[in-house]
Amino acid sequence: MNSAKIILDGKEYELPVTVGSEEEIGIDITKLRSQSGAITLDNGYANTGSCISQITFIDGEKGILRYRGYPIEELAAKSRFTEVSYLLVFGQLPSKKELENFKHDLTHHSLIHEDMKKFFEGFPPSAHPMTVLSSMVNSLSAYYPESEYEKDQYLNIIRLLAKLKTIAAFSYKKSIGQAYVYPHNDLSYCADILNMMFSVQSALYEVSKVLEDALDLLLILHADHEQNCSTSTVRMVGSSEANLFASIAAGINALSGPLHGGANQKVIQMLQMIKNDGSNYKKYVDLAKDKDSKFKLMGFGHRVYKNFDPRAKILKASADRVLNELGISHDPLLEIAKNLEEVALKDEFFIEKKLYPNVDFYSGIIYHAMGIPTSMFTVMFALGRLPGWIAQWVEMREYSGAKIYRPRQIYVGETERAYVPIDKR
Repeated sequence: MNSAKIILDGKEYELPVTVGSEEEIGIDITKLRSQSGAITLDNGYANTGSCISQITFIDGEKGILRYRGYPIEELAAKSRFTEVSYLLVFGQLPSKKELENFKHDLTHHSLIHEDMKKFFEGFPPSAHPMTVLSSMVNSLSAYYPESEYEKDQYLNIIRLLAKLKTIAAFSYKKSIGQAYVYPHNDLSYCADILNMMFSVQSALYEVSKVLEDALDLLLILHADHEQNCSTSTVRMVGSSEANLFASIAAGINALSGPLHGGANQKVIQMLQMIKNDGSNYKKYVDLAKDKDSKFKLMGFGHRVYKNFDPRAKILKASADRVLNELGISHDPLLEIAKNLEEVALKDEFFIEKKLYPNVDFYSGIIYHAMGIPTSMFTVMFALGRLPGWIAQWVEMREYSGAKIYRPRQIYVGETERAYVPIDKR
């Protein structure tokens, strides 16, 4: 198969076909408009390939997720987030020396400029941490302007990976009115995040290895997910040759939408609603089964994965470890979550509809158990997704056929009409 044909108004057009390394088939319509005057219409781009990429492969029917060819199950079991970040951004697993240098660079670029603390002071205490996060990332452009030198691009990638966790932790401290805690060079990437968020000057915070591992795993599982809304936004903005910081800030804003990054937050809000209704989870299971009901169980099923979410299987075991570590056995929200999980895994309705618990269900449970407030859930998502966004931005920049993104449309408004002076309207 090397071409496809389309017949329009009796005229035949031949279109080239691109086949991916995993046998995905794409019909190349690049020249369709110039040849026929027609465009394709695909609301939401659900059936449109916006780019050719070597970063992430997803097979939703089979429940497959791979970063640069490596199964997510292997990376989750054998790698740490810093190693996965290197893999995504640079295309290969690092050697021992490369990884040591990468970790060193991340550690020694984690401080933000002291002047940036004044920006935090300008936000009201009620500001959502995602608003603060995107604004602060955008401001990095002023401190580290882009140049044509490859060395500077590497440094800006390192700076962003290193500083985002500091900005995220500072945004959390700002929201609860506590003093900022600076990065600690002796801690791992994820231990440093937890330390900056939860330690206070008056008390020593000891980072639990189980919680550190759980956070590391969460970040790995969220590191990239092909051309979703925020990733496409990063590419869209970057295609104008906007710098790295501006492009990532745009991605953060896209992620902040409740239909994208807010899914795990919705899980906790749903559990809270069920708790306030007497913890009667069976009532809501029945509502979810009722086709006339508008109620939807959050954290079940997935738009891409039609079988199961491979990340959810991995996170389920991690959730059990976290709950055991923290000795949580009587949290009403977590009890409701366990009951819903049991129903979804055994009930014929959920099995038939393939409404299995997804990554958002378990990540919400873990973050809640760790004491991370729901307002920070999407911020944690952004921390995980950052290396994927950077990898996509770099790939888009380096692709020889890259053009500024410019989708078309089908106009359905008024046809030409005469202007009416205001005194006659």
